[in-house]
Amino acid sequence: MSGDRDAILAAVRRAQGAAPRDPAAIAAEAAALLAGIDATRPDLGEEPTVERFAARATGPRVNATLDRIGALAELPAAVRRYLDAEGQAARIALQPVPALEALDWPGAGVAVDPAAVAATVVGLARWAIAETGSLVFHSGPDTPVLHAFLPLYHVVAVRAASVLRHLEDYAAAEQARPVPRNVNFITGFSGTTDIEGSYVRGAHGPRFLHIVLVG
Repeated sequence: MSGDRDAILAAVRRAQGAAPRDPAAIAAEAAALLAGIDATRPDLGEEPTVERFAARATGPRVNATLDRIGALAELPAAVRRYLDAEGQAARIALQPVPALEALDWPGAGVAVDPAAVAATVVGLARWAIAETGSLVFHSGPDTPVLHAFLPLYHVVAVRAASVLRHLEDYAAAEQARPVPRNVNFITGFSGTTDIEGSYVRGAHGPRFLHIVLVG
Protein backbone atom coordinates (compact mmCIF):
# COMPACT_ATOMS: atom_id res chain seq x y z
CA MET A 1 0.00 0.00 0.00
CA SER A 2 2.84 2.39 0.86
CA GLY A 3 4.48 1.76 -2.51
CA ASP A 4 1.23 2.48 -4.36
CA ARG A 5 0.79 5.69 -2.40
CA ASP A 6 4.32 6.86 -3.20
CA ALA A 7 3.80 6.08 -6.88
CA ILE A 8 0.56 8.09 -7.00
CA LEU A 9 2.12 11.08 -5.24
CA ALA A 10 5.16 10.95 -7.53
CA ALA A 11 2.86 10.97 -10.58
CA VAL A 12 1.02 14.01 -9.21
CA ARG A 13 4.33 15.84 -8.69
CA ARG A 14 5.48 15.03 -12.22
CA ALA A 15 2.20 16.31 -13.62
CA GLN A 16 2.65 19.54 -11.68
CA GLY A 17 6.26 19.86 -12.79
CA ALA A 18 7.38 20.41 -9.22
CA ALA A 19 10.06 18.80 -7.08
CA PRO A 20 9.16 17.43 -3.64
CA ARG A 21 8.86 20.29 -1.16
CA ASP A 22 11.01 20.68 1.90
CA PRO A 23 9.01 19.43 4.95
CA ALA A 24 10.46 22.27 7.05
CA ALA A 25 9.11 24.83 4.58
CA ILE A 26 5.65 23.22 4.73
CA ALA A 27 5.74 23.27 8.53
CA ALA A 28 6.74 26.95 8.51
CA GLU A 29 3.82 27.82 6.23
CA ALA A 30 1.40 25.92 8.47
CA ALA A 31 2.73 27.76 11.54
CA ALA A 32 2.27 31.09 9.78
CA LEU A 33 -1.35 30.25 9.00
CA LEU A 34 -2.01 29.40 12.63
CA ALA A 35 -0.16 32.40 14.05
CA GLY A 36 -3.27 34.57 14.05
CA ILE A 37 -5.73 31.92 15.16
CA ASP A 38 -6.75 33.87 18.29
CA ALA A 39 -7.98 36.72 16.08
CA THR A 40 -10.43 34.42 14.29
CA ARG A 41 -11.73 32.47 17.28
CA PRO A 42 -15.09 33.60 18.64
CA ASP A 43 -14.81 35.60 21.85
CA LEU A 44 -16.36 33.51 24.60
CA GLY A 45 -15.92 36.22 27.18
CA GLU A 46 -14.75 35.52 30.71
CA GLU A 47 -17.38 32.92 31.55
CA PRO A 48 -15.78 29.70 32.87
CA THR A 49 -15.39 27.02 30.20
CA VAL A 50 -17.73 24.49 31.84
CA GLU A 51 -20.45 27.09 32.35
CA ARG A 52 -20.09 28.24 28.75
CA PHE A 53 -20.52 24.66 27.57
CA ALA A 54 -23.62 24.17 29.71
CA ALA A 55 -25.18 27.38 28.41
CA ARG A 56 -24.42 26.53 24.80
CA ALA A 57 -25.61 22.93 25.05
CA THR A 58 -28.94 23.92 26.57
CA GLY A 59 -29.40 27.02 24.42
CA PRO A 60 -31.87 27.27 21.51
CA ARG A 61 -29.36 26.23 18.84
CA VAL A 62 -28.40 22.92 20.46
CA ASN A 63 -31.42 22.43 22.73
CA ALA A 64 -30.11 19.47 24.73
CA THR A 65 -31.12 18.90 28.33
CA LEU A 66 -28.48 18.85 31.05
CA ASP A 67 -28.02 17.57 34.58
CA ARG A 68 -25.07 17.87 36.95
CA ILE A 69 -23.62 15.33 39.35
CA GLY A 70 -20.60 15.42 41.62
CA ALA A 71 -19.09 12.06 40.72
CA LEU A 72 -19.55 9.32 38.14
CA ALA A 73 -20.92 7.00 40.83
CA GLU A 74 -24.06 9.17 40.85
CA LEU A 75 -24.76 8.54 37.15
CA PRO A 76 -27.18 5.58 37.55
CA ALA A 77 -29.45 7.60 39.83
CA ALA A 78 -29.28 10.58 37.42
CA VAL A 79 -30.22 8.34 34.50
CA ARG A 80 -33.12 6.87 36.46
CA ARG A 81 -34.39 10.39 37.28
CA TYR A 82 -34.26 11.36 33.64
CA LEU A 83 -36.03 8.24 32.39
CA ASP A 84 -38.75 8.61 35.01
CA ALA A 85 -39.28 12.25 33.99
CA GLU A 86 -39.57 11.19 30.34
CA GLY A 87 -41.93 8.34 31.13
CA GLN A 88 -39.49 5.79 29.76
CA ALA A 89 -38.70 2.29 30.96
CA ALA A 90 -35.64 2.05 33.20
CA ARG A 91 -33.81 -0.13 30.68
CA ILE A 92 -30.68 0.99 28.86
CA ALA A 93 -27.98 -0.12 26.49
CA LEU A 94 -24.57 0.83 27.85
CA GLN A 95 -21.43 1.92 26.07
CA PRO A 96 -18.94 -0.80 27.05
CA VAL A 97 -16.58 1.50 28.92
CA PRO A 98 -15.21 -0.11 32.10
CA ALA A 99 -15.92 3.07 34.09
CA LEU A 100 -19.61 2.82 33.16
CA GLU A 101 -19.89 -0.95 33.45
CA ALA A 102 -18.55 -0.82 37.03
CA LEU A 103 -21.37 1.45 38.23
CA ASP A 104 -24.24 0.16 40.37
CA TRP A 105 -27.05 0.23 37.82
CA PRO A 106 -29.24 -2.38 39.60
CA GLY A 107 -29.00 -0.33 42.78
CA ALA A 108 -30.67 2.55 40.94
CA GLY A 109 -33.30 0.25 39.49
CA VAL A 110 -31.87 0.50 35.96
CA ALA A 111 -31.63 -2.66 33.87
CA VAL A 112 -28.73 -2.90 31.43
CA ASP A 113 -29.73 -4.58 28.18
CA PRO A 114 -26.87 -6.86 27.04
CA ALA A 115 -28.40 -7.11 23.57
CA ALA A 116 -28.16 -3.30 23.20
CA VAL A 117 -31.67 -2.94 21.82
CA ALA A 118 -33.00 -0.52 24.44
CA ALA A 119 -34.51 2.79 23.39
CA THR A 120 -31.96 4.58 25.60
CA VAL A 121 -28.19 4.39 25.26
CA VAL A 122 -25.92 5.74 27.98
CA GLY A 123 -22.41 6.73 26.94
CA LEU A 124 -19.32 8.64 28.02
CA ALA A 125 -18.00 11.41 25.79
CA ARG A 126 -14.28 11.75 25.27
CA TRP A 127 -14.43 15.54 25.09
CA ALA A 128 -16.93 18.39 25.03
CA ILE A 129 -16.50 21.73 23.22
CA ALA A 130 -17.75 24.87 24.96
CA GLU A 131 -17.68 26.95 21.77
CA THR A 132 -20.26 24.81 20.00
CA GLY A 133 -21.89 22.73 22.75
CA SER A 134 -20.60 19.60 21.02
CA LEU A 135 -19.69 16.16 22.36
CA VAL A 136 -16.78 14.21 20.89
CA PHE A 137 -16.64 10.43 20.45
CA HIS A 138 -13.81 8.31 19.03
CA SER A 139 -14.76 4.97 17.57
CA GLY A 140 -13.15 1.92 19.11
CA PRO A 141 -13.85 -1.38 20.86
CA ASP A 142 -15.41 0.49 23.81
CA THR A 143 -17.27 3.08 21.69
CA PRO A 144 -19.59 1.55 19.08
CA VAL A 145 -20.41 4.26 16.54
CA LEU A 146 -24.05 3.18 16.20
CA HIS A 147 -24.68 3.88 19.89
CA ALA A 148 -24.67 7.57 18.98
CA PHE A 149 -27.11 7.20 16.07
CA LEU A 150 -29.59 4.39 16.72
CA PRO A 151 -31.28 5.10 20.07
CA LEU A 152 -34.32 7.26 20.62
CA TYR A 153 -32.74 8.71 23.76
CA HIS A 154 -29.00 9.38 23.97
CA VAL A 155 -27.77 10.06 27.50
CA VAL A 156 -24.16 11.19 27.59
CA ALA A 157 -21.93 11.68 30.62
CA VAL A 158 -18.99 14.04 30.21
CA ARG A 159 -16.41 14.94 32.83
CA ALA A 160 -16.00 18.64 33.57
CA ALA A 161 -12.24 18.20 33.15
CA SER A 162 -12.86 17.05 29.56
CA VAL A 163 -14.62 20.25 28.48
CA LEU A 164 -12.45 22.22 26.05
CA ARG A 165 -13.00 25.90 25.27
CA HIS A 166 -12.55 26.08 21.47
CA LEU A 167 -12.76 23.59 18.63
CA GLU A 168 -9.03 23.94 17.91
CA ASP A 169 -8.29 22.86 21.47
CA TYR A 170 -9.50 19.38 20.54
CA ALA A 171 -6.82 19.05 17.85
CA ALA A 172 -4.16 20.22 20.30
CA ALA A 173 -5.33 17.76 22.97
CA GLU A 174 -5.21 14.82 20.56
CA GLN A 175 -2.15 15.67 18.48
CA ALA A 176 0.18 13.25 20.25
CA ARG A 177 -2.26 10.32 20.17
CA PRO A 178 -3.00 7.80 17.41
CA VAL A 179 -5.61 8.98 14.92
CA PRO A 180 -8.91 7.09 15.45
CA ARG A 181 -10.70 5.48 12.55
CA ASN A 182 -13.81 7.55 13.16
CA VAL A 183 -14.49 10.79 15.06
CA ASN A 184 -17.99 12.10 15.70
CA PHE A 185 -18.80 15.61 16.88
CA ILE A 186 -22.39 15.48 18.16
CA THR A 187 -24.12 18.82 18.56
CA GLY A 188 -27.66 18.33 19.79
CA PHE A 189 -30.21 15.78 18.68
CA SER A 190 -30.98 14.83 15.10
CA GLY A 191 -33.31 16.97 12.99
CA THR A 192 -34.00 17.93 9.38
CA THR A 193 -36.24 20.16 7.25
CA ASP A 194 -35.46 18.32 4.00
CA ILE A 195 -38.98 16.93 3.64
CA GLU A 196 -41.32 19.67 2.36
CA GLY A 197 -39.64 22.19 4.64
CA SER A 198 -41.24 20.63 7.72
CA TYR A 199 -39.03 20.16 10.74
CA VAL A 200 -38.66 16.48 11.66
CA ARG A 201 -36.92 15.64 14.91
CA GLY A 202 -34.90 12.41 15.11
CA ALA A 203 -34.77 11.91 11.34
CA HIS A 204 -31.36 10.24 11.25
CA GLY A 205 -30.39 9.89 14.88
CA PRO A 206 -31.68 10.28 18.44
CA ARG A 207 -34.70 12.49 19.08
CA PHE A 208 -33.47 13.41 22.56
CA LEU A 209 -30.01 14.26 23.86
CA HIS A 210 -29.45 14.48 27.62
CA ILE A 211 -26.05 15.49 28.95
CA VAL A 212 -24.87 14.65 32.46
CA LEU A 213 -21.98 16.88 33.51
CA VAL A 214 -19.77 15.10 36.01
CA GLY A 215 -17.72 16.99 38.60
